[in-house]
Amino acid sequence: MAVALQRKREAELTLDEVVAKYPDVPRLIALKIDAQRRGVHYTERALSIVDDSVQMRSPYIFGSRDGEIKPLPESLILRDGTSILTDPTPLEQDPYLVDLVDGRLALVDGGEVMEFVDLWPKPRYYDKTTSSGIPMSHIVSARPQRLNIFQSSFCHFWADKKECRFCDIVTHTKQQKDELGVPARLKPRDVSETIREALKEPGRFTGMCLTAGSVLKGEEIFDREVEYYIETLQAVGENFSTRKFPSQLIASAFNEKQLARLYEETGLTSYTSDLEVLGERLFNWICPGKAQAVGYRKWQQRLIRAVDIFGRGNVGTGLVGGVELAKPSGFTSEDDALESTLSEAEYLAEHGVTTVFIVWVPRPGSYFRDQQNPSLEYFVRLAKGLHDLRVKYELGVDFDDYRRCGNHPDTDLSRLL
Repeated sequence: MAVALQRKREAELTLDEVVAKYPDVPRLIALKIDAQRRGVHYTERALSIVDDSVQMRSPYIFGSRDGEIKPLPESLILRDGTSILTDPTPLEQDPYLVDLVDGRLALVDGGEVMEFVDLWPKPRYYDKTTSSGIPMSHIVSARPQRLNIFQSSFCHFWADKKECRFCDIVTHTKQQKDELGVPARLKPRDVSETIREALKEPGRFTGMCLTAGSVLKGEEIFDREVEYYIETLQAVGENFSTRKFPSQLIASAFNEKQLARLYEETGLTSYTSDLEVLGERLFNWICPGKAQAVGYRKWQQRLIRAVDIFGRGNVGTGLVGGVELAKPSGFTSEDDALESTLSEAEYLAEHGVTTVFIVWVPRPGSYFRDQQNPSLEYFVRLAKGLHDLRVKYELGVDFDDYRRCGNHPDTDLSRLL
């Protein structure tokens, strides 16, 4: 694998070459994409300066490229305030190094300092526990300006072996439960207590996000999942005096009745349901459970119907950018993959649905574990293409922007407007 990876890297444009070719995409955004694409490896020198003020890795809904749970820093911040959600990656996979250079942390590639970086500061609530005795960092995890509530880390699509092929949610869940004692499903009281404690740091957080695996049970498909979210969102709402609070739900493709309940019975302000890959043929191959339970076209239509409830720009779908080039059934040409993806994204944008992407990382607990993700140039073009669609159709992306999320290179470009 190492030899094949080296040949692939040699055939691709370098970071500097990509930046020169696409001057309207800032270098720091291109660097962020490349660090996400390739992962990072912390040197012993870098780890020697980590102290108690640094946010260490907390329970997360997905695993990392090294397949391990280690006490490492959560992630990095660039000098423009951009967050990089990175994966700890084995050296043989050619990651960037996070090293200590002249007393400062730096991203290093091939012995060259690419950029100096900072580590995420730990929120104060990470050192506290709920009244039931669970560490609050196991209940709500933090990004620099967002709170994440991973309500449950089990997905029913895995039960029938129809999980999305890039996903490792269930294998990672078992690892976290066994090694860290993370609850399989959060209790509303623990969530409410943790949110209350987090809000004692005024100005630190600008929003929150809830997500979990799909739950197919109920009188109608997803009814039980909706009940779980309502229960949790109402617990969160106990900490706010306003009816609505800045929040995003990333969940299954709910019908209009289910969406209306979420909007009317909770403080939720935005809704996202991830198609993961655009185009029915690839959706059926990469997301067999979603294809069987709902289907590509109906998933699209449920997103569009959600706009009537939450409003334009408050409904989105997420892509695992790059899986459209997975072997053996994905596109063989990056040009063809980009054209197809942007065409489908434009259809959604026309109807008020925004599309964002994360950089595909082949994870060891997923079906696609032995694959390689596409070139830096491809991800830069995808980021620019999705950003240009939002500009064209005047779609905001506040709930997924660089401050509230930090995981979408395309939404980082909204800072240029």
